[in-house]
Amino acid sequence: MSRLHLFDLDGTLIHGSAAAVEISRQLGVETEIGELERAFAAGRLTPPRFAALAVELWADLTERQVAAAFEAAPWLDGIREVWTDIRARGERCAVISLSPSFFVERLLDWGADAAHGSRWPDVPFRGPVDPAGILDATAKVRIADELCATYGLGRADCVAYGDSMSDAQLFAAVPVSVAVNADHHVRDIAVHAYRGRDLREAYALAGGAAG
Repeated sequence: MSRLHLFDLDGTLIHGSAAAVEISRQLGVETEIGELERAFAAGRLTPPRFAALAVELWADLTERQVAAAFEAAPWLDGIREVWTDIRARGERCAVISLSPSFFVERLLDWGADAAHGSRWPDVPFRGPVDPAGILDATAKVRIADELCATYGLGRADCVAYGDSMSDAQLFAAVPVSVAVNADHHVRDIAVHAYRGRDLREAYALAGGAAG
């Protein structure tokens, strides 16, 4: 049976951090992005408003800094091995994240079949955020459905990996879910729960075995 494995990014593939945090670290504005992250988590900022404020905060961001943030991020071990095993089985793997697509899409080079993030302005920023391009939790389910249609699969063929409430709707829509270093809000609704630094171990809970 072919399956589609759907991975969140922030807090899931990146351990204890997020793309926005890693980018902000390159610019020396970790405190400021931390305030925005807390406001977003508390529901005081919508995803489009968070993105608009972050673009202002990152006004001088360069492609070189994005690349440095990507390389320095605390990635889980075994990501490439898991995706290699998935594809060797004739299955598919994709990343769906609320983070900027210019960061998320770098994971295509690691072996993801697809990588979807929010559409922010191109770096260096020359224009405002288009709210229509910013993803939310509902968009994760929509994109999963679109990927299923592309690959000739259905929700019943999906496995979701995530860590936060933005993954809850996707977890509810698919039969197999793995909470990765998640808090109780998501861990309690997941089929499996994993805590650690190696994606191969989380993948094994869903029936995979990457060497």
